[in-house]
Amino acid sequence: MAAPSGVRTCEDFAEFQELLRVMRTIDDRIVHELNTTLPTASFAGKVDANQTCKELYQSLMEAHASREKIIKSCIAQTSNVVKTLREEREKAQDDVALLKQLRQEQTKLKLMQSELNVEEVVNDRSWKVFNERCRIHYKPPKSQ
Repeated sequence: MAAPSGVRTCEDFAEFQELLRVMRTIDDRIVHELNTTLPTASFAGKVDANQTCKELYQSLMEAHASREKIIKSCIAQTSNVVKTLREEREKAQDDVALLKQLRQEQTKLKLMQSELNVEEVVNDRSWKVFNERCRIHYKPPKSQ
């Protein structure tokens, strides 16, 4: 799925999570995808398993790269907001609203950083399933 690029996604953490949930659909459905597209031994001649695995590999690579790009972009953007708020906080230490906003942004930043860990788990699971089912049909390039 192509990711909508935009600042708004990073501003609202719930929207950010929803976008990632939608983008992780390929990973959530990988077992079903492999079961419905890869033939069993008795139907091996009717489907090009090599091509099917190659296409799935390319789809996974694209999905993983686009999600990682969005996550890192939002982390960078939120880090900049936190940095700016910290600088403002140094100038106005008595501003309670500013402190509250800073803490909210820091919390959002930590949650976004934790999404990188979630992404790693999701990707590892997908590659494990992919390799179990496609290893005899398709050998991906060594870049993975």
